[in-house]
Amino acid sequence: MPIYLYLPNVSLLRQDKEKYIIIIAGPTAVGKTALSFALATKYNAEIFSADSRQVYKEMSIGTAKPTESELAQVKHHFINNRSIQDGYSVGDYHNEITEALATYFDTHDVAILTGGTGMYIHAVRAGLNNYPTVSEEIVTDLEETLRIGGIEMLQNELEESDPEYYDKVDIHNPARLVRALSVIHETGETFTSFQQKEKHGLPYTMIPILLTRDREELYKRIDDRVHNMMKNGLLAEARELYNNRDLKSLQTVGYKELMRHISGTIDIVAAVELIQRHSRRYAKRQMTWFRKYGEWHNFHPDDQTAIEALVDQSIVKPNP
Repeated sequence: MPIYLYLPNVSLLRQDKEKYIIIIAGPTAVGKTALSFALATKYNAEIFSADSRQVYKEMSIGTAKPTESELAQVKHHFINNRSIQDGYSVGDYHNEITEALATYFDTHDVAILTGGTGMYIHAVRAGLNNYPTVSEEIVTDLEETLRIGGIEMLQNELEESDPEYYDKVDIHNPARLVRALSVIHETGETFTSFQQKEKHGLPYTMIPILLTRDREELYKRIDDRVHNMMKNGLLAEARELYNNRDLKSLQTVGYKELMRHISGTIDIVAAVELIQRHSRRYAKRQMTWFRKYGEWHNFHPDDQTAIEALVDQSIVKPNP
């Protein structure tokens, strides 16, 4: 009989670690979907999406969702379960996936977590900072300050109130400034102090796989994908959503450019070229994020045999 059965505290820890999350991360168009399907089939697993836009049921073509046929083959979670009218944050995702995985692992041993939204994946791997709830009045006041006094007023206040956060935040992003200052106004503490509080990832064994391709190869795939999206009806999808164009959920590559075309600001050729260019830039930012946060096993998507060997080696087979 294995020795860990004689040690209750070690046994308890081992029970947590007998559940596995295979993380398939990478930039847009790298090939996450195909590999996730293959691994889900091999390991009798369901797929948990980590994509902040595929969650919206009205956005399909432009978010490169799996097709209806693919969704029918393998069960997916966190796809098509929100409306663009609903607010949805990384905090909402963290709370919901924590509960969903706890239920899922009652009957399964392996889950696939896949997507390109780094913050969603990081929330599962490392947990979230426990930021306080902020009153709407405080946020409204700060937004009014921004409107009247400009972003410089918020920048100056943050520099004085929390110089440490000021030195690392994108000070040209008003949403980040309002968020930090709202916490400071609500609590009287620095935003940095909440970032430094201990946090924990979910209690499962993570197998983090980062898919990569040569830049030229990836960029060609991105350009081809955009052309295919247009052939498959992305413009029509954008037209259906045009009246909601100011929603945060639609400030997304592929949609915001077509909204400019629909409004008559740019022609369709320019819109498509912008989508391709912005998608390439987005892919670069995604890779920067993934490499900054967490360690990864790096693979080309075609290295499926090597990936499966890694997973097989990582999963501890239960004793008979």
